[in-house]
Amino acid sequence: MESKLSKKIHVCYGLLFFITGIIVFGFSFLMGKSYEAILRNTIVSLIIAGTDVYMLLDAFSRGKEAYAYDNYDHKFRFVFAYIVVLIMSCVFSLVPNLFWPYMALFVILGLFSNNEIGIVSGTGFVIISVLLEESGVYGELFMYVIAGMLALALFRDLKENTAIGYPTAISLMIQAVLLLAFNVLFQNRTLSIGLLIIPILNIMFNLIILMVFLNIFGVYIIRKSNDMYMEINDTNYPLLIRLKEQSIEDYYRAIHTGSLAERIALELGINNRAVKTCSYYHGIGVLENKKKWEDVKHFYEENHFPIEAQDYLREYIAPEKGHVKSKECLAVRMTETVIISIQQLFKQDRNAKIDYEKLIDDLFDKKISDGKLNDYNVTFREYEVMRKILKKEKLYYDFLR
Repeated sequence: MESKLSKKIHVCYGLLFFITGIIVFGFSFLMGKSYEAILRNTIVSLIIAGTDVYMLLDAFSRGKEAYAYDNYDHKFRFVFAYIVVLIMSCVFSLVPNLFWPYMALFVILGLFSNNEIGIVSGTGFVIISVLLEESGVYGELFMYVIAGMLALALFRDLKENTAIGYPTAISLMIQAVLLLAFNVLFQNRTLSIGLLIIPILNIMFNLIILMVFLNIFGVYIIRKSNDMYMEINDTNYPLLIRLKEQSIEDYYRAIHTGSLAERIALELGINNRAVKTCSYYHGIGVLENKKKWEDVKHFYEENHFPIEAQDYLREYIAPEKGHVKSKECLAVRMTETVIISIQQLFKQDRNAKIDYEKLIDDLFDKKISDGKLNDYNVTFREYEVMRKILKKEKLYYDFLR
């Protein structure tokens, strides 16, 4: 599946490269540019597009961590945004530069890819607009690139509870200052409200685009994932109820593992929602007496699990040889190992007195001595944090009797 996706993406990005040159060439020709200007604009646009394509393919090769949010799994978002902004960048050359809403467009490009791609592609589009203008100047380029970079820095790492008021206000204020510094101050006219109308319209245009886009982005990208996690991580979710009816022992093991592994994830600052999901559902194959990934993945696909959760589940159920495993899966594995070990001892003797600290130390030390810790992307400090948290839960383990 991944190889087919890779070929599709390569073809798409290749087309993006040529489309950029064709569109800029077409606009340059229709605007009556000289042959020299047409050639220059086309070459520059191809260099810009080539840089963007290289960065996209590089990010794709580096995996999910190279993209913001879930953009790795939805790469055509950026492709669509790129084409729309490319056309807009050509059209902008026909209107006064004071109208250009590039600050908001930088944010859109960055949130649909990552910050560095957003900056490079946004800068490229401003360059195209300036080149296509009748008399473009460097000041326009500086003004919009500075505003765009600042806005991207302020709007990075958005979460469902992120307050966007201050970033929006600061971004618009800086855009207003730059518009005044690069345009209004150099006009030989008395400062008046008429002179400020176009800059004010620019600010309003940016504000409208930002508010509409950020609301859509929050509902359909940020909140959608959060809502799905809240639903599937509810102990009354139908799939978990089926597990409880099928095997009460597996059900409670999953619940106990999820509870403790989530505490580890919160302490380490890793993906606690995915950790809980992985804890709850990696053994869901018991419903059909199956264990292989290919046989159980339909449970996750049919219930619309977030893509990242499916990736952790796949890593846990069918780890690939030679691939470094995640901290999230290690947190689940060590927690479940502790839970299973304690439950087995209580199964042999319900009134057994267990030295929980020694048991946990032995399990963790064995992982190190076997060299299995080398398979995980975890530091010794983080590993010790996992050990410390699990050793704290002595009262919790008594409930496992």
